[in-house]
Amino acid sequence: MGGRILIGAPGSGSGKTLITCGLLTALKQRGLSCRSYKCGPDYIDPMFHRWVLGIPSGNLDSYFSGPDAIRSRLREETAEADMTVVEGVMGYYDGLGGDSVQASAYHIASITETPAVLVVNGRGAGLSLAALVKGFREFRPDSRIAGVIVNRTSPKMAERLRKPIEETGAAFLGCLPEIPDIELKSRHLGLVMPEETERLREIFARTAEEMEAHLDLDRLLSLAGTCPDLAGTCPDLAGICPDLSGTSPSPAAPSLSPAAPSAGLAEAGLGFPEGDGTDPVTVAVARDEAFCFYYEENLRLLEKMGARLVEFSPLRDPCPPEADGLLLGGGYPELYGRELEGNRPMRESIRALAEAGLPVMAECGGFMYLKEELEGADGRMYAMAGFLPGSCKNAGRLTRFGYLELSGLPEGPVRGHEFHYWDCTENGELCLARKPSGGRSWRCMERKKGVTAGFPHLYYPSNPGVPGTFLEKCRVFREERHHD
Repeated sequence: MGGRILIGAPGSGSGKTLITCGLLTALKQRGLSCRSYKCGPDYIDPMFHRWVLGIPSGNLDSYFSGPDAIRSRLREETAEADMTVVEGVMGYYDGLGGDSVQASAYHIASITETPAVLVVNGRGAGLSLAALVKGFREFRPDSRIAGVIVNRTSPKMAERLRKPIEETGAAFLGCLPEIPDIELKSRHLGLVMPEETERLREIFARTAEEMEAHLDLDRLLSLAGTCPDLAGTCPDLAGICPDLSGTSPSPAAPSLSPAAPSAGLAEAGLGFPEGDGTDPVTVAVARDEAFCFYYEENLRLLEKMGARLVEFSPLRDPCPPEADGLLLGGGYPELYGRELEGNRPMRESIRALAEAGLPVMAECGGFMYLKEELEGADGRMYAMAGFLPGSCKNAGRLTRFGYLELSGLPEGPVRGHEFHYWDCTENGELCLARKPSGGRSWRCMERKKGVTAGFPHLYYPSNPGVPGTFLEKCRVFREERHHD
C-alpha cells in the first residue's frame, strides 16, 4: 500500500473534481499506479476518475458503511497502488443533514487516517484565505488538513500567500491558475458525465501540466506518504465524531445499527454464501448514456455473490442479452426520451421479460423507464416500457434529496440515496423511506412479479440480503425457464 491523500474544500464549486482528475493525470504521467475514490454517495465524479485511470473508482461513505468496513476495503483495494487519491464531498465538514460531520470528507479522512489537502478558491480573495485555512484547521482538534492549494489565483499572488498560510501549520503546496477555456460544466446532478464533456483529455492534460508547473507535487506525495497502514480497527473517534452512533431516524422505525453495514455475508446471518464461480447467474446491466449510475460496490458485491455481469444499451441494442436477471440503473433517460421511445423492440422486449417474471432491479432512471411514459427534457411526452403504471414528469425543482433508510422490504432495512428533479404520478407504497436527520419520511418502491423498482439508489453492502434475494430469484427463474 502506497501513500494516500484526500482532496477537500470549504464548499462545492471550489474545483475539487478538476484538481483531483488533474492530479491523477499527473501521477499517471509520472508512472505511478493510482486508485481513486469519492467521499459520499455521488455516482458521477467516480466516472471522471475512471475515465482518467481506466479502472473503476468507488465511493467511501460512512453512512452506507461502518468505519472498519471502509478501512478493510480500502486496505484490500489499494494494496498494490503507489498512490490513492480520495475526492471529498461538498464542504470539508459537511455531513448528514448539513449539521453533522458524519459522512463528511473530514469523517472519511479521520476513519482512514488520511492527510487532507484543502482546495481554497482564490478568486477575489487574498490574505483572508489564511484566516479561512486557520479556521478549518482549528475547527476540530485533529482536522487532518495537512496542505493547501489555492485555486484560481495567479502564481504571483500565491507566493504572497505562502507565508501567512504556512503560519497556520499547513503546507502551502502552490496554486492552480485559471486556465482559459478549461472548465467542467455542471448540470442538475453534479457535473456532466465524462462521455459528454468535449476535449476532456485536453482539459485534464492541461490541468496536469499547470499543476506540475505551479504545485509542489513532490511535497504533496511526501504528505501522502505519512499516512499509516490500515491494518487493525478504526481509531477511537470519540470527541472528534461524537455523533457516530446517532443515525437512527426514529426510535419507532427499525434501523440498521452502525455496525450492520460492515458485516460480511456470513456475519450478517443472511444465508447467502459467496459464489464459487462454478455456476454463475447472468445479470444484464443497462449501461449507456441514459443509464450509467451504479455504485461500483454494488456491482462487485453481485459478482462476489456469484453473478456474471453483461452490459447492454437500451438506446442502441434491439433487446437485452439472454440473462437470468436485469439491472436498470439511474442516469438521464429524460435527455434521451426520443431515442428510448424510438427503440420499440427494446421497450417491448423488457416489458415482455418483466411480465414473464424476469427478476429486475430498477432505480431512478431505470424506474422511470419501466413506467408508461416519460416527459423528456424537451417537454414532450415519450412512451416507455409500460410495465409499471404512471407517468414521470419534470417537477421543476429538486424533489427528494439525500440519504435515506428504507424499511418494508422482506430482507430488512437498507440504506440508499435520492436526488432527482423528475417525479412520478405513482411512486409506490412498498417501503417507508426516512431521512437520517430531520425525521422526514415518504412512501416509495414497488414490487411487481420479479421487479423491484423505485427512485432510491440502494447501497447493497448495507444489507447484502437485498442483492442476495435478487440473485436467488435469478437462479429460480433460470431453473424454471430451463424446465419449460
